[in-house]
Amino acid sequence: MATYTMHVAGLTRELPICKVNDDLSIGAFIMFGDAELTVACARDLLKLAEQLDYDYLFTAEAKSIPLIHEMARQSGAEKYFIARKGPKVYMPDPISVDDQSITTLSLQKLYLGSDEAAMMKGKKILIVDDVISTGGSLKAMEALVEKAGGTVAGRMAVLAEGGAAARKDILFLEKLPTFNSDGTPQ
Repeated sequence: MATYTMHVAGLTRELPICKVNDDLSIGAFIMFGDAELTVACARDLLKLAEQLDYDYLFTAEAKSIPLIHEMARQSGAEKYFIARKGPKVYMPDPISVDDQSITTLSLQKLYLGSDEAAMMKGKKILIVDDVISTGGSLKAMEALVEKAGGTVAGRMAVLAEGGAAARKDILFLEKLPTFNSDGTPQ
């Protein structure tokens, strides 16, 4: 399998290049199981976040959960929020929005319990993700924050993939190219 060498947060990782469709492949950035990478990326994202005024961290499940947990641990935050990909029995009267990301083949929803939504109301929320690419998941998280009555204080990710690196409304640690079907960077 072809790989792409990624340098981020002072570390180097080989990302497998995975086919999305006939014209597009991506470098799969997976932090699950990589404690060293998670800790380093959380540290460096928190440095970027020093310029922002926020009350809570917020992400969507699942790949960025270890990242947001580590960011909360390092910063001393006692609470953070996770948008779920399905309603859970412990979520009272969940609110939901549609979500379409580059790594998900079908339209899905993101959910937030009304109890957590009430905690977000009137608060400044920093949205965190592992990778921002098309912005689909980011848009869904923004919609959940707004539906809960919160304000988006900022958007950040470890990597900005493809055209996302040109966005001026996100903070990120490194750029990640997208790839042609033969594995060469676009």
